[in-house]
Amino acid sequence: MAAQLLEEDLTCSICLGRYRDPVSLPCGHSFCTNCIQDSWRRCEEKTCPQCRQPFPEGPKLGRNLALSALLQALPTTIPRQEPGARRSAHCPRHGRPLEFFCHTEGLCVCSACTVHECRHHERALLDVERRARESSACTLASVVSRRFGSLLQVLEEQQTKILRDIEVAKEQALGQVLNEEQRLAGHLEALAQDGHSVQGVLEQVDDYSFFQGLQQLSEPLESLGPLTPPQWDEEQQLNSVNELLSPLCELLLEEKNHAKVAAKTADAVPVEASGPLPPVPSTVCPLRRKLWQNYRNLTFDPDTANQYLRLSHKDQQVTHHLQAQGPARPGSFELWQVQCAQSFQTGRHYWEVYASDHSVTLGITYPKLPRQKLGTHTDNIGRGPCSWGLCIQEDNIQAWHNGKVQRLRGVPGRLLGVDLNLTLGCLTFYSLEPQTQPLHTFHAVFSQPLFPVFWLLEGRTLTLRHQPEAKLPPGPQEETTALS
Repeated sequence: MAAQLLEEDLTCSICLGRYRDPVSLPCGHSFCTNCIQDSWRRCEEKTCPQCRQPFPEGPKLGRNLALSALLQALPTTIPRQEPGARRSAHCPRHGRPLEFFCHTEGLCVCSACTVHECRHHERALLDVERRARESSACTLASVVSRRFGSLLQVLEEQQTKILRDIEVAKEQALGQVLNEEQRLAGHLEALAQDGHSVQGVLEQVDDYSFFQGLQQLSEPLESLGPLTPPQWDEEQQLNSVNELLSPLCELLLEEKNHAKVAAKTADAVPVEASGPLPPVPSTVCPLRRKLWQNYRNLTFDPDTANQYLRLSHKDQQVTHHLQAQGPARPGSFELWQVQCAQSFQTGRHYWEVYASDHSVTLGITYPKLPRQKLGTHTDNIGRGPCSWGLCIQEDNIQAWHNGKVQRLRGVPGRLLGVDLNLTLGCLTFYSLEPQTQPLHTFHAVFSQPLFPVFWLLEGRTLTLRHQPEAKLPPGPQEETTALS
């Protein structure tokens, strides 16, 4: 107790710390030299901070020799804790107990800090702040648990509904098959009976019996007609799942906060450059280097190219010309599109494309993407349920699927990357310059082989970038092995 009283007597009432170079005023009160000088500099009238006695002429500050000698004789700190009391953390700057939490600094502070460093900051007592945070954490945990519980309940209900719908569709398809089977069996039985009757007539020896049996034969059966195929559309069943899961997947799985690491990208490839195309650069950021683990060297398929598109550099580059480059090939696009020769059905794959200018579309498609031009559109990537596309315009980006468009912010660079993860059902487009960053991610349940497909406006050029160390795309046999 005596040590506590002594510590209070050695405390400056301005900084609440031990006296440093103490001086005394004529009123008898003492302060640190710097504390009283700073206090008077901020005030027009010089008064004692403790008893408010005025000093109009500004008294000369005299050093308090007794206090200075006492401070030198005492240890740096005097223990203030009673025996058995719980020890508390102390401020590293002032040596006083940490009693407050400063919201502005986000730190625990002592009473001296509240006078100086955190004087105008928002503060709270430590125990009050702790109770508030514990209450907030409990509330947050309750909200998160409730929301996840509701989400799981909705997902379970939707799963039950979709599985029930699939079961109903399956039963209907099986019922149609059984009806056709019974119809076919009845027709075969009738044909067999007619066959026995005809055979009996043919076996007659005399002519009279033959003609009499011939007149008794029934009329020949009518044609059975074509069999009715069962009404089973696997893609329609998956579309309902995609419509349900796509928004949820975009919320939970889409990577929105990739690290922005500067990347050194390759110089632009001239549209009509001669010789082999240069490989992609070797110095890349960590994100792009990770994507490179699944790099695929792709080529355009000449048989699918529109007649205004010309392939060059071993089918690695395509250019849209104003004049037709030859007659249209059977199976080629009537639209300004071209498809890759490679397709993917399992695993993860990544490729990069350099665009000479805006007004191009990158995408993927099932094999049945229509080749014919319908309506006024010059492309059909993402216009139906069997393709997904990202259209790069001059001032915006458009993500297309199933005829629905989502307009995105920002303008990407000329070098673009495509990451297809069939295991997770994700298709992500990246802008690779001036830094690697995601543009958009589609989430879907891919049920058929996927081909990269492209659309480009007149005068544009697309180049499939190659990496020397890239793995070749897996062939059909490898795809089958991977599925087994």
